[in-house]
Amino acid sequence: MPRVGFIGLGTMGFPIAGHISQSYKTLVFNRTLEKSRNWASQFSGEVSESIEDLASRSDVIALCLSEDKDIEEIVLSRGGILEHIKEETVVIDHSTTSVDTANRLSRHLLKKKSFYLDAPVSGGEAGAQNGALSIMVGGDQAAYKEISNILDCYSGFHKFMGKSGNGQLTKMINQICIAGLIQALAEAASFSKKSGISSKEVLNVISKGAAQSWQMENRWESMVDDKYDFGFAVDLMVKDLEIVSKFSKKIGANITITEMVKSYYKELQEIGAGKLDTSSLLRRLDEQDSN
Repeated sequence: MPRVGFIGLGTMGFPIAGHISQSYKTLVFNRTLEKSRNWASQFSGEVSESIEDLASRSDVIALCLSEDKDIEEIVLSRGGILEHIKEETVVIDHSTTSVDTANRLSRHLLKKKSFYLDAPVSGGEAGAQNGALSIMVGGDQAAYKEISNILDCYSGFHKFMGKSGNGQLTKMINQICIAGLIQALAEAASFSKKSGISSKEVLNVISKGAAQSWQMENRWESMVDDKYDFGFAVDLMVKDLEIVSKFSKKIGANITITEMVKSYYKELQEIGAGKLDTSSLLRRLDEQDSN
């Protein structure tokens, strides 16, 4: 049975590593050691106090970090994974990054006779806690098949999407869809408020018909209640949509609505709402009405 090393115990990584630990020997590393110790107090696993220790003892390494620069530092910098990784190790990166970063890391790991899978996730904090994430994977197909049973520990669905970078491309498309859906849902809730009909009743009804979506099912009630202190943060969505913007320019794609919604999220950042859930687009509309 492979030993799994897990790096990055944030909102998503903490429960994902917990699910893995129920089936595999698990080592965890976080730059804030207290988070690792807190994790170990709740799950069966071992704390690594250095990347060297984790990389040299793991057969599979999973990453769950926020920024491209953080991932490159963990993998490529002096003392990082690349220096200490064993041959045939599979690195599963659940971070959302650029395609260029995914391809660069894949090339570096191949030189070490190891494999890099770009495997961003969708499903948010609830999906991570419930072990029901969707995972889109790019890279070496044989490596994907080798670690599929590990992905089963915390996903409801995962799929191999092709060559390195294709996992990240799939995540970009996912974020394009989500941005438009949440803005439409925010406008629908705002419209219903202004019309005088009960927002809760109308959204409860239409969520059972053709307008149904994951966002509607999971967010309409909290949006109407003006509750946003959970879930996927505005700051992270802006980061993801910036990746989409750059790549769309490269391929000449028209993402007019996505760019518009990105600007709305930036407005939320400007009023200090960057840590709120992405469904807080409704608060932006409410703020406009109150001014």
